[in-house]
Amino acid sequence: MTERGRTSDKVITRAWWILIVTTVMVGGLGLFLMYILGGQIEVGDPIVERFTPTDIFVQPDAEWNTSVLEPGSPETREIRKLTWLVFAITAGIFVVVEGLLIYAIFRYRRRKNDSEAKDPVQLYGSNPVEIAWTIIPIIIVFVLCLATIRTIQTVQPTKNERPENALTVEVIGHRWWWEFRYPELDVVTANEMFIPVDRPIWLEISSADVIHSFWVPELQGKMDAFPGHLNYWKLTAEEEGTYLGQCAEYCGNQHANMLIRVEVLDALDFGSWAKRQAQPADVATGKDVLLGREVFLKYACQNCHAVAGLSNGTYAPDLTHLMSRVTFAGGMIPNNADNLKAWIDDPEQIKPGCDMPALKLSTEEIEQVVAYLVTLK
Repeated sequence: MTERGRTSDKVITRAWWILIVTTVMVGGLGLFLMYILGGQIEVGDPIVERFTPTDIFVQPDAEWNTSVLEPGSPETREIRKLTWLVFAITAGIFVVVEGLLIYAIFRYRRRKNDSEAKDPVQLYGSNPVEIAWTIIPIIIVFVLCLATIRTIQTVQPTKNERPENALTVEVIGHRWWWEFRYPELDVVTANEMFIPVDRPIWLEISSADVIHSFWVPELQGKMDAFPGHLNYWKLTAEEEGTYLGQCAEYCGNQHANMLIRVEVLDALDFGSWAKRQAQPADVATGKDVLLGREVFLKYACQNCHAVAGLSNGTYAPDLTHLMSRVTFAGGMIPNNADNLKAWIDDPEQIKPGCDMPALKLSTEEIEQVVAYLVTLK
């Protein structure tokens, strides 16, 4: 320390070096532990021995986009307007505050000719300044409150504000996947919601277990899903295409892998999709297919999964038209035969904590049940 109680440059430099070295050492130790633990998991991984999933976490044919600055609906345009307003105000505050700080640092810095024993002029209190930094923040907060309330009133409907000609979709959050029910069309699907372009969509959002949050950034803001309570949401997609989202409320160790895929189709294509989904799955033939169907009925599959005309399970995703979806396992895995085999072999190794058990099927039984599942189109 110097005579005037100021920390010396040598002490400051030493402290910075200690901080840098400690950070590097902790980071290196973390990477080393990840390598060791990852190697242990891989060595004991039964999936590697029989079936290997491919492209986990990859959304096929879609660019992952969670930006609210690229709106695809009137609702997200309103959210973007509010975002830019808040950014402009906060950026202005930052520029003013930092500008004054930099000015003060250079204007009142110690100079070579200054006396060591002489302190700068000390000023205490200023009524104009205190009034200014009280009134200005009040005005800023008032403006932000008004803008936020207006946006909420625009994008968040009440129960009685269902748009005319809206398509109702019941959205039910599960650990860790989404269920979509179309009561007007008698259609049930999972993880992938299909909607028509330029038509209002009325979402009735709830949860079957814990609190989740439905969020597709390009189409609408976040809305929580509560057990035993309905929340209402609306959106109108303005362009055809694929929109991605995910659960936005921490709901367990697979929260990050509870994904959403929204397919926006023109009215004709959506009508064709809904008509196909409302029909029972095609009945396929073949030795392996029939044996796989028997395996499906023999074990617990039918107790959790529904297949129209075969089983009525409601605990897990409806599989009637499984192969019409491009993903499964909460949207985290591309839907193909190899990944289905790996999933059935041991779901826990792909999605730890999921409720689907490993049924300890033989390799032959897995091949057979997948041969049956791939016919569900």
